[in-house]
Amino acid sequence: MEKVLLYKGKSKSVYAGENINTCILEYRDSATAGNGAKKAELDGKGALNAEISSILYQYLEKYGIETHFIKKLDDTRILAKRVDIINVEVIVRNKAAGSFSKKYGVPEGTALKNTVVEFCLKSDELGDPMMNESQITALGIASQEDLEILKNRSLRINSLLSSLFDKCGITLVDFKLEFGMYDGRIILADEISPDSCRFWDKATGKKLDKDRFRRDLGDVLDAYREVLRRLKNAQQV
Repeated sequence: MEKVLLYKGKSKSVYAGENINTCILEYRDSATAGNGAKKAELDGKGALNAEISSILYQYLEKYGIETHFIKKLDDTRILAKRVDIINVEVIVRNKAAGSFSKKYGVPEGTALKNTVVEFCLKSDELGDPMMNESQITALGIASQEDLEILKNRSLRINSLLSSLFDKCGITLVDFKLEFGMYDGRIILADEISPDSCRFWDKATGKKLDKDRFRRDLGDVLDAYREVLRRLKNAQQV
């Protein structure tokens, strides 16, 4: 069957599935930072992210979080439910890091008194600006009811993932989620991987995520492999 490209992102391509309810996500080896200002090809990165995301989506499904994941097709492709993406990214922060630290002058690693949930407009052209709930509802991007679902679902996902990564000896510092509408329901979509999360080794604080690429720390793929190794070990316990 001829591949019909539906969407090409910075590190994934989305193709039409065999029916209108499915699509195929292909994880590529592309690495980008600064909204695409910095680019590289890292051989094997796509396969690592595909496997990590597949493990995490199956784990979340086990605990009642509906996701777009159906099955892994091969090393770099997954079959997924075809959703209408909600144009809001949800960022969950357990510790201060990245743009949060820069914006508010808080040292990276600072413990937060509560989990932070942020909403951002999904727009590379505009730099994914942060939005508050009244801005989102005013522009008709999502309803207040939808935002409550996004917030509560994200906090539940945070609890589940934090517990899993704690067993892996990894601190889940922060992460980005995307959701979509499927058959009238809001479900988790996109990916959960070292590209979309900050993972720090609990013992050493070593970064095991895309910050190694953003900040020229080196050993990017080794860090991704380490996350996958620990997840596989946690599955066997």
